[in-house]
Amino acid sequence: MKSRFSARKQNSHDTVGENKSSTTAVLLTNLGSPDEPTTSAVRRYLREFLSDIRVVEIPRLLWLLILHGIILRLRPAKSAKLYQTVWQDDGAPLISITAAQKDKMATKIKSQYGDSIIVDFAMRYGNPSIASVLQKFQQQGVDKVVVLPLYPQYAGPTTASTFDAVSKELQKWRYIPSIHFLNTYHNNPLYIQALAKTVKEHVSSHGKPERLVLSYHGMPEQFRKWGDPYYDFCQETTLLLKGLLLESNLGFTDDEIIMTFQSRFGKAEWLKPYTDETLENLPKQGIKHVAIMSPAFSADCL
Repeated sequence: MKSRFSARKQNSHDTVGENKSSTTAVLLTNLGSPDEPTTSAVRRYLREFLSDIRVVEIPRLLWLLILHGIILRLRPAKSAKLYQTVWQDDGAPLISITAAQKDKMATKIKSQYGDSIIVDFAMRYGNPSIASVLQKFQQQGVDKVVVLPLYPQYAGPTTASTFDAVSKELQKWRYIPSIHFLNTYHNNPLYIQALAKTVKEHVSSHGKPERLVLSYHGMPEQFRKWGDPYYDFCQETTLLLKGLLLESNLGFTDDEIIMTFQSRFGKAEWLKPYTDETLENLPKQGIKHVAIMSPAFSADCL
């Protein structure tokens, strides 16, 4: 009888009594992109993305009727045209940038720790999938997996969904390696310093803007009421970054750095203030020079 659980590759250091040299795998994850900027590929991607119960929390049957009856009929063609505007020779920017981040991290880690640490990346939706990369780790006989979702601020629809995908795959394994899941880095000093460095470089090249808009990805307000800490984490990131910028010699004042939220979907109330409404109102106040930064995005995407 065949076992329902998959086994990892047997390593030479698995023999009891011998000196063991463990192998650690670092898995960087991000949201994902369609395989190509076509209507059919976008439809596959959106079907997987919008079927996630972490992403859309309304009665399941009602949502599936909306998803398959309306959204997947109308949205893929429109989204495909948008993807075509950002598609590059090496594919979707989110994929290629994340791959480059993985390569840089792998090079740095190898210079310090040799070959004992493997670095790879996966996408929550689309390819390379989290399941496929974890299976690769399994065949490489890893003893420990460090999962780093590249979402600085924890959120249920992103970070928790990544945990769901990891655990779903590991449920099929006979041997479970040690798992370390990093769920947020919104207040990590190195992250905050990197954001400040980006702002300083921009000001050096383009001058100080009248307003610096920190635009985070939005979320339904109801999620916040249910206890999702995303808004609070965005606020903490903003306050920490604002603190560094106010201490610098760039000349910013407290009210010149604004936190907003973008990309709302549907008619429900989302986290406010909205980025688009903020940008529409600033010129009415006589403000013409605005810089926009997206601290919640670790890589460019649509």
